Amino acid sequence: MALPVEKKAERQIPDDRALVARILGGERDGFSDLVKRYEKRVVNYVYRITHRYEDAHDLTQEIFVKVYLALDRYDPKYQFSTWLFRIAQNSAIDMLRKKSLIEVPLTRPSDDEQGGGREREFADGGISPYRALKNKELNAAIEKAVAELPQDYRELIQLRHFAELSYEEIAEMKKLPLGTVKNKLFRARNLLKGVLNSFIEP
Repeated sequence: MALPVEKKAERQIPDDRALVARILGGERDGFSDLVKRYEKRVVNYVYRITHRYEDAHDLTQEIFVKVYLALDRYDPKYQFSTWLFRIAQNSAIDMLRKKSLIEVPLTRPSDDEQGGGREREFADGGISPYRALKNKELNAAIEKAVAELPQDYRELIQLRHFAELSYEEIAEMKKLPLGTVKNKLFRARNLLKGVLNSFIEP
């Protein structure tokens, strides 16, 4: 008679608060799970602030070092993501100040600035040259339009669409009423829609 084969339990990654508690309890290897969970979003968010691809990657590493060293100061009453992106925002702004780049360029960095033409975006398999050109133009137009928004609108767009935070997380991070966040994002999107109207196809 064959014995039943036990299925291996799938490894379940705990939520942010539980993961932080485990790390502070001695499971330091768990920090890599936090990094995997947020790394791409932090890189994307920091890049939208600095407009420098290599700096975004380097700064993201520094941000996670700061997070690791300050983890015991995280207050679990708040979302971990809002605490993380507040550190990311402050770090990106500090870097701009140090490099005297508060007025960030509105154009996309050249290949030389990218360090030998390193691609920032994944190629879309099978895309037509026309569509590739339109996408490139649209991306450049979006970056320019976002950069020209009023600062409070620009920050909310970056947090919502590039950092992918929820409305509630943004409200918590910016210490604003939820309704104010939603209203400002609605107005910001309308401003962007007006600027980008020529890219919207029927």
